[in-house]
Amino acid sequence: MDLLWLIFLAGLAVLPPVGEIHKQMILAALAAFQLLETRLLAAAPGRGAAWAVLIKIVLATLLIGHTGQIAINSSYYPIFYIPVVTAAMLFGPWGTLGWTALASGAYCSYLWPALEHYQLVPEALDELALRIFFFFLLALIINRFVMETRRQRDLLLRAQAETKRAERLAALGQLSAGLAHEIRNPLAVIKGSAEMLATASVSSGSEARELAGYISSEVNRVNMLVTRFLDFARPLKLQQETVDLATLLDRALADAEERWPGTGIQVERAYARLPKMTLDATMIERVFANLATNAFEAMAQPEAVAAAAGGAVRATPGVLHVSIAAAAAQDAGRPGAVIQFRDSGPGVPGELREQIFNPFFTTKPTGVGLGLAIVSKIIDQHGGNVRLRDDAGDDSGATFEVFLPYVHHPDRG
Repeated sequence: MDLLWLIFLAGLAVLPPVGEIHKQMILAALAAFQLLETRLLAAAPGRGAAWAVLIKIVLATLLIGHTGQIAINSSYYPIFYIPVVTAAMLFGPWGTLGWTALASGAYCSYLWPALEHYQLVPEALDELALRIFFFFLLALIINRFVMETRRQRDLLLRAQAETKRAERLAALGQLSAGLAHEIRNPLAVIKGSAEMLATASVSSGSEARELAGYISSEVNRVNMLVTRFLDFARPLKLQQETVDLATLLDRALADAEERWPGTGIQVERAYARLPKMTLDATMIERVFANLATNAFEAMAQPEAVAAAAGGAVRATPGVLHVSIAAAAAQDAGRPGAVIQFRDSGPGVPGELREQIFNPFFTTKPTGVGLGLAIVSKIIDQHGGNVRLRDDAGDDSGATFEVFLPYVHHPDRG
């Protein structure tokens, strides 16, 4: 592309007026800046885009001032397409319109000197308006293409990430199933031996009974963990029925509030009226309950965490915003529903965002790391997706978004 730009600008250099030194210097400056533009954007990601468009507007304005007896009539006026296209590629729709208006204003600035010697006839005014109109038309067309390309790229990257995650889940699921079955057999032997030991030690003293109790309780805990592994590894059999999402969501929120009583967390609901959906109500309610419980736990104060085992709880100002909305075409590309859980907790650090859906990854001291992995698996089986939105900072809370399509794919479950 840089080579094509140089060829284009070299072509302008050999067109009349060839002997105009200022014209050649401006074209050389435009060529040099075009070659350095990528470095400018990399060095200053925020302001670099604005400087790139502004510098091109200045150079374009100077160029038409040296390429015509009356600058406003210069045949080089399409040079303003360069900053207009650059703005359309680097900014959103409103930014594109703003920079195009600035470029148009720079071009029209040569109208006032011309009016000192000439009269603006209606035909000339129509020509000027037509040129400005095409500035905006080109800007909107290019910006629409760029925005659509970005959306398609984001969808592709998201689909690739979900595919990789599904592959990891499948591989780890098979591994978990094998390990769980291998572990369960010796657990059964250990538990049976502990029960026999407890029975045999009735007359031998309390210490032996206490040790046997420890063995039995720890075996039960490990056995429960193995059961969770098997739940994760086992293929899901969806029991589909037609249900109302709001009803499932309210039950899940009630369950989360029961697990974290007295925390003072406020739940704000924003439910759009959507048609009922065909899905596995038990599994989807489990997904909602898991996400709601995670949000409550993230927002609870240390006193509330300690109170899970009993005791006083200090109220907290945490807020959980839960919403149901129709899926926008630009977000999902399919008809369905989007359910969001947005909390006011500490958020998820950037370095952990790519790992939270991985099996056995957890930041909780007593966690197993299967909660969000199971959530992801259930949503995948329903043909949807779940993600942590990245439009909030690490300390601005977390927003989990679940997309469920109206049409379920039978081959997924």
